[in-house]
Amino acid sequence: MKKTLYLSIVLSVNTPPHLVLLSVDGHIQYADVTVEPDIGTALQASGRTRRLWTFAQEDRTWSILSIPGEAAVLHMLWPSGAEDPLADFAGSVAFAHDILSHFLTNPYEAITVVDTEGRLRWVSPVHARFFGIKRGEGLGQPADQVIENTRLPEVARSGRAEIGQVQNMRGIDRVVSRFPIKRDGTVLGAIGQVMFKGPEQAAAFGREIARLRAQVDHYKRELAALRGRPDPLDALIGDSPAITKLKSDIARVAPLDVPVLIRGESGTGKELVAHALHGLSDRGSGPLVMLNAAALPETLVESELFGTEPGAFTGAQAKGRPGKLEAADGGTFFLDEIGDMSAETQAKMLRVLDEGRFERLGGTVPRQADFRLVTATNRPLEKLIAEERFRADLYFRIGVVTLTTPPLRERVEDIPVIARAILDRTADRHGLAVRGLRPDALAVLARHSWPGNVRELINVIQKAAIFAEGPELTAEDLADLAAAPSTGPRAPLKRRLESVEEGLIRQALETTHGNKKRAAELLGVSRGYLYKRLAEMS
Repeated sequence: MKKTLYLSIVLSVNTPPHLVLLSVDGHIQYADVTVEPDIGTALQASGRTRRLWTFAQEDRTWSILSIPGEAAVLHMLWPSGAEDPLADFAGSVAFAHDILSHFLTNPYEAITVVDTEGRLRWVSPVHARFFGIKRGEGLGQPADQVIENTRLPEVARSGRAEIGQVQNMRGIDRVVSRFPIKRDGTVLGAIGQVMFKGPEQAAAFGREIARLRAQVDHYKRELAALRGRPDPLDALIGDSPAITKLKSDIARVAPLDVPVLIRGESGTGKELVAHALHGLSDRGSGPLVMLNAAALPETLVESELFGTEPGAFTGAQAKGRPGKLEAADGGTFFLDEIGDMSAETQAKMLRVLDEGRFERLGGTVPRQADFRLVTATNRPLEKLIAEERFRADLYFRIGVVTLTTPPLRERVEDIPVIARAILDRTADRHGLAVRGLRPDALAVLARHSWPGNVRELINVIQKAAIFAEGPELTAEDLADLAAAPSTGPRAPLKRRLESVEEGLIRQALETTHGNKKRAAELLGVSRGYLYKRLAEMS
């Protein structure tokens, strides 16, 4: 006996689709729209093989959802525009319905739907099983009462998507993306996509997120420490062209793991350059180990460099000890006054650079240390090479990059700011009341040739500050310096005084944030004179 399919359909939408019910032999059982022959033929031919499809006529295109039963097929038809992506998808892919079904039931990516009020409207089967709820359970309830830590109601209210967020559900971290669903600019609700895996994969995924979080926390702590750490270049005080170029060269060279030779007169700050090179390099978190080859007897230089084995020589430690090279492993080794090393020590140092190995004094076991070499000298190495007192091959190894520290007489304009920094540091350290330098004192400093460079300036300012009578250093406090013979090359006096004055003007403008009236008052000059000097400086 032929079976008959009875359907009772109630659609509560504003514009319901048209319904056509065909028996298995193609006869129309029910239709609420005129079924033209070409549509009837298409429905009979495709209704059992395609669930979601399109049919085009001359004047319109129909999107069709076909639901087959045992004795009949129900077709739901609605007109669709040419630009409708769903119609385009359904018309292009014969298994479009199966793809949509896959997205709804995919065990690895669950979907949750809420309306504009944040009430749960649909949950993927995999998500329902995860939360232990039955099919249909929880629908119509506020989503945040059913799903732990959900933000879908917020997305539905704000209309703003949240992509790739981490959501903890039942103790497991999962990656979630949430999207508002809109029609003609109006938010209809929101959907959430949750990445699901099997229990083992989900646990592994959670562990990986925990590891990444710990790594991020570690880098945050390091960044906070770096922010609280002073810039290594700040120790090189001044903004003259010479010191500005030196700072620029240091910043460029520091990240390169190559040997650096620092040349310059005594007292020009070669050690500060070594500190800056280390601090700005990838080895900045490692040790900075220093050795002054001129400060020790030659017999002790090698033991300091390479270390000693027990009983290596009379007076050596009974247990032996590592040398500076071993202590510098993973960091920077700063060898100052390398031009004062003996020929024998030079040869051993060259071997370390060539082979990467060395032996402690009195030992035979090869040792290795990974360090960056920074050397310094105030000696004329080229002349020493010509006199065969310094090895040319060692010179070429240590001088891959050469930096030169300028003497103080070549950056007179930096004297005011350097002197003030020295004075502040001295006053803080010894509890002194003197805090400033009068223009006549700065003029005395500018006239001096500074054969001892910044080291000499430090000595002069500290001595004057200790014996100063008033709150500012005056020319009288620097009487010994003014009376001292000035040796070495000097810039013309007029230009020196102009440089000092320009430095004072720049500092006053910086203090007053560019306010020229206040800067003139601070300097004790007229605004007209200040404008004149600024014009000359530009």
